[in-house]
Amino acid sequence: MEESHMLKEMLKNVRKTAPLVHNITNYVTVNDCANILLACGGSPIMADDVEEAAEITTICGGLNINIGTLNARTIPAMHAAGKRANELGHPVVLDPVGAGASALRTRTANELIRDVKFTVIRGNVSEIKTLALGVGNTRGVDADMADGVTKDTLEQAVAFAKEFARKTGAVVAITGAIDIVADDKKAYCIFNGHPMMSRITGTGCQLSALTAAYAAANPDAPLQAAAAAVCAMGICGEMAYHRLSEADGNATYRNYIIDAMYHLDGEELERLARYEIH
Repeated sequence: MEESHMLKEMLKNVRKTAPLVHNITNYVTVNDCANILLACGGSPIMADDVEEAAEITTICGGLNINIGTLNARTIPAMHAAGKRANELGHPVVLDPVGAGASALRTRTANELIRDVKFTVIRGNVSEIKTLALGVGNTRGVDADMADGVTKDTLEQAVAFAKEFARKTGAVVAITGAIDIVADDKKAYCIFNGHPMMSRITGTGCQLSALTAAYAAANPDAPLQAAAAAVCAMGICGEMAYHRLSEADGNATYRNYIIDAMYHLDGEELERLARYEIH
C-alpha cells in the first residue's frame, strides 16, 4: 500500500465493512463510544457480564477493553472476551485508563496484557510508562503535564514506544499533544488535535473504540489502522473547534466532534493529517 493513500484506504475499509465492535468500557463515556463508532461507519455493542462476554465477542469483528470504571464484576468478563477474541483472531484494543492511579488498575492492566494478546494498547504517556516500567505519574485519567511528549523528547519517546511494542507484540499508541503510534520497527508521530479536547471527558475512550473499528476493518495493517484512527480523531477535534461560536462550550464541542467524524471522508483525512514517520 502506498503511504500517500494509506489513511484514505483505512477509512474506506471501515465504511465498507461496518465492523461490529464489542466494548467492555467505562460507564462515564459508554454513550460517546457508541456514537463515535456509529459516526465512523462501525457499529457498537456493549456487554460486560461474564455470562455473555465471550459469546458476544464471537459475533463481533473487534473488541475494545477499557478499565476506566473498573470493578470486580467486569474483570472476569474482560479476560473471557479477550481470550475468545484471540481464539477467533479478532483484533483487541486495551485502554488502560488510570493505570498507576491504584494498585487494582495497574494489576488488572498487567494481568490482561499477560493473558490476552492485544492488537493495540492505547493510553497517555503516564499510563503506558506505568505498564512498561512500573512507574508513572497518573493523576486520575489525565497524564501528568511534566510527563508529556514534546518535540525535544520525541525521539526518546519513539524509542520507548517501539521497545514496549516489541515487548508486548502490540501496536502502542501514546496519545497527548503529540501522538505516537508504533510497532517495534516503525512509528507515526501525529500532530493533529486541539487542546480543547482535554476539556471534555471521553475523547481517549472514543479513540480506543474508534481504533478497534479501524483495526477490525483493516486486520492485515494494525499499525496503519491505529495511525489512521488517531489522525481521524485529531482532525475531528480540530474541525469541531473551528465550528464553535462564542456561545458554545465543551458540551457542544463534544457533539461537534461526533458530527465531524460522521462527515469525515478519505480525501479530508489525507489532506488534513499531519504526521512524520520515524
